[in-house]
Amino acid sequence: MLIGDVARRSGVSARMLRHYESLGLVRPTGRTGAGYREYSGEDIRRILHIESLRSLGLSLREVGCALDDPGFKPPELVDDLIHRTRERIAAETALLTRLRRIGAAEPADWADVLQTVALLQALGSKNAGTRQRAALSSAGEIPVPVETLVEAVLGEADPNVAGALRWALAQSDDGGLPLLAEGLGSPVAEVRARAVRAIAENPSGAATALLHDALTNPDTVVRRCAAVELGARGAADAVPTLIDMVVEGTNDVDAADVLSALASCPASAERIATGLVERLSHGAVEPSARRRLAQALADVPGVTASRALKDLSRDEDRAVALTAAYVLGIRDAR
Repeated sequence: MLIGDVARRSGVSARMLRHYESLGLVRPTGRTGAGYREYSGEDIRRILHIESLRSLGLSLREVGCALDDPGFKPPELVDDLIHRTRERIAAETALLTRLRRIGAAEPADWADVLQTVALLQALGSKNAGTRQRAALSSAGEIPVPVETLVEAVLGEADPNVAGALRWALAQSDDGGLPLLAEGLGSPVAEVRARAVRAIAENPSGAATALLHDALTNPDTVVRRCAAVELGARGAADAVPTLIDMVVEGTNDVDAADVLSALASCPASAERIATGLVERLSHGAVEPSARRRLAQALADVPGVTASRALKDLSRDEDRAVALTAAYVLGIRDAR
């Protein structure tokens, strides 16, 4: 079969067939009397094998090795191809994401495009200072898409940069709340913690609703952060978690401060005092926990709190007793 016929039947151009021949991949078995290349059935099968291997992503050099090297090991090459393909997909996905972000910024001209690209690159910098400056400038004339800011917030470990990113995110129309809500369900604990902190800095009613939902989150870090912020917003349903924080000694000072503020409402004061006293009545409460509960009772008005403090002033642990007596002295002075 002549080269033109082979090209038509195989779909490989005559030029490519000549290139294969120059590389030694496939050589026509014979020549016609006029000197034209003549391919046998075996030659055509080899051409089809070459095309099949190329379709898997092999280079022509790798194709030659696969067909001619007796020691060639297909599994190793296939594993390498899988690795290269994944890298290529990741690179293409990153490019697609970058293009979508640029499109979301709705650039008016190429100057806007270049400015957006520069800002995106700065947010992805390895230098924390560069990322922080980018976050602070992201609320300018050409804002960064919310999706980008949320991704940056959920992935930022540096506290200063994270604070700047949360501020930038709060400037956007919806604060990225729908995406941050998804972050609360992340399998990664650090991402969940960053999501609830970002939500906590948003003063909107929608953010408050998300924080109420977060009180039942299985992640204790999420629950505690939500409780502190909700308590600061006057939400009484945060009280049980805040009391738990006092007992456990986790951010207990913040929790006690919030409980004190909530106790300014008479109805909440009695609920808080009752909750603190109930924890004292539990068996095997460590002295350190009793001391923290005494301190938390200091600014809770009412008879229930005063009675509990009097009991604690006679506690078997000297530090607890002294703390409760000191708190009682302050209350009496008032």
